[in-house]
Amino acid sequence: MFATVAMLTIAASASTTKVIYSFAGDKDGEYLDTDLVMDSAGNIYGTTVQGGAFGGGTVFQLSPSGTGWTHTVLYSFTGGTDGGEPYKGVTLDSQGNLYGSAVAGGSGPCDGGCGVVYKLTNSGGSWTQSVIHSFTGGNDGAGPGNGLTFDPHGNVYGMTPTGGAYGLGTIYQLKPQTNGTWKLNVIHAFTGGADGSSASAGRLILDHAGNLYGVATVGGAYGFGVAFELTHSQTGWTLLPLYAFQDQPDGALPYGGLIFDKAGNLYGTTYYAGVNDVGTVYKLTHANGSWTETVLYSFKGGTDGSSPISPLVSDKAGNLYGTTSDGGASCACGVIFKLAHGTWTESVPYRFTGAPNAGFAYNGMVPDSAGNFYGATVHGGPTNDGTIYQFMP
Repeated sequence: MFATVAMLTIAASASTTKVIYSFAGDKDGEYLDTDLVMDSAGNIYGTTVQGGAFGGGTVFQLSPSGTGWTHTVLYSFTGGTDGGEPYKGVTLDSQGNLYGSAVAGGSGPCDGGCGVVYKLTNSGGSWTQSVIHSFTGGNDGAGPGNGLTFDPHGNVYGMTPTGGAYGLGTIYQLKPQTNGTWKLNVIHAFTGGADGSSASAGRLILDHAGNLYGVATVGGAYGFGVAFELTHSQTGWTLLPLYAFQDQPDGALPYGGLIFDKAGNLYGTTYYAGVNDVGTVYKLTHANGSWTETVLYSFKGGTDGSSPISPLVSDKAGNLYGTTSDGGASCACGVIFKLAHGTWTESVPYRFTGAPNAGFAYNGMVPDSAGNFYGATVHGGPTNDGTIYQFMP
């Protein structure tokens, strides 16, 4: 009796990961390079870069039911003026509408289009897509491929990796107008100097004062990327570099975005460098008007994973979770990792095994109210077209 109880306790305390939906490709959608968002009813939203009715990608919804999850394609991109290849998912507004960016399509003169910012309006469960900005490839930027951020006033913020005054990317604001249109303001054009270059795919985050925080993948004082803050005043926006990455044994090339903890510290990942040159998890601590960087963990490149390109997520205890794009099991399909709060000891609750299971997580995870996490993989599933998985720590 005691042995049975002990075994049940161990099983109950072990983490579990399961695929809740496998994409079939073609009209169903494929290649899920997407962050996920969840509404108050527990519905999950994201994007596929390819597939859909026209091959230009989709916006999808997964709805929970008593027997599992129901997948619905909310919109299929044509790759024309409506946009195409939507990366990194969507953002919900307070009315339940969805906003996102697509790297291709639109009316701009770039080969294949310069990309768009789009809105899906939810009217009683019926969804209508509209383009709120079509990039020109000029001062406004080109190829937007990151998630969007709302401020309390309904303004939308995002970044482009190319275009702008110096051709090295922009940070932009889209401001809603009284006539229903949107006005784009470029609030920073990357110069390739101390401010960085090639905005990352991670979305910007806001503090309580309305300042924005993010990372540029390269550039900065040492050329290996930079974490920055954008502050707003009556005269406009000012970019302040917080930390310039320095390569080994420090981090390099921060693709994923930042997250805050309750004390206002920032956390993120880098794709390269660290002690073993396969990526890091880092912390930025604010004190006395300056920021100090600490590498919390350097990946080893084996079963612990390597090359993270995702943002992190924390649980209620302050533990950090994330994914890696490489390493792990024999297929090198990536892992889900955990850093225990305080000691920052790394453990690997799950190693992706690839098709027919999940494989290659290029994005972070979103929590539900019960403490479970959900994420997407670009491959895996029976047809290897991508999956949505549930991770229960």
